[in-house]
This record gives sequence, C-alpha cells and structure tokens, in this order.
Amino acid sequence: MAAAANTRRATIVAALLMVAGSASAHHSATMFEQTKTITVEGVVKEFQYSNPHSWLLVDVTDKNGKVTTWGFEAEGPSTLQRAGIRPSEFRAGTKVTMTGRPMKDGRPAAIWVLAVRGDGKRFDPREGFQVK
Repeated sequence: MAAAANTRRATIVAALLMVAGSASAHHSATMFEQTKTITVEGVVKEFQYSNPHSWLLVDVTDKNGKVTTWGFEAEGPSTLQRAGIRPSEFRAGTKVTMTGRPMKDGRPAAIWVLAVRGDGKRFDPREGFQVK
C-alpha cells in the first residue's frame, strides 16, 4: 500500500512540475536581450491588442528608404489598459519612437519598454503592473 501511495505522489509531483515548466517556458523572455535596448522611429502599422500578449507593429524606414516592420511585444489588454494604453492611442499611421529589449537572434522584434508618440505623449506598459 505504501509503495502504491508513494508512486501516486511521485506521479502527481512529476505532472505538476511538467505543467509548471511548460507555463514558465511559454511566458519566458529568454529570447530577448536582458540588458541591451534599441530605439527606433517609425509609423504604426498595426496594434494587435490581444491575449496573452499584444504586439505593436511599427514600420521603420532606414536611410536608404527600405522599410522594416518591427514588432514590440507587451502584455495583454487588461494590463495595457491599466497603463492607459488603448488601441485608439496607436492608430495606423501614428508617428512613434519605440524603445525595447531586442531579440537575441537579430530579428526585428523587441519587448516594449517605452513608446513616445509624435505629440510627445509617453506610454510605459509596465505601469499596468502598478497597484494604485
């Protein structure tokens, strides 16, 4: 009896660890630089305001006229709303300067750290985590 109970406990613990590990991997930011930041200027292409993560897509034009779409990842809508970030703040065509932690592999994507619209209004998605 005791051996069967220990086997069941071990199976339950192993299952919980697997679930916790996969949840952690899903929300991991290991693909992004932890200390390096980039800043780009461009025009909003699209704001994907969705769960579990939102993406602000920004078209950035280089000095040669080549356009690259950068993706800036942020939290879901409820966190962004608490930070005062709504889709109406970033309509297509809005001029914006974005700062973020870029992907380690060099692809044009980053974790959204700060957005400054052309009118000077600043948006920090981390403010949505603050309790007021």
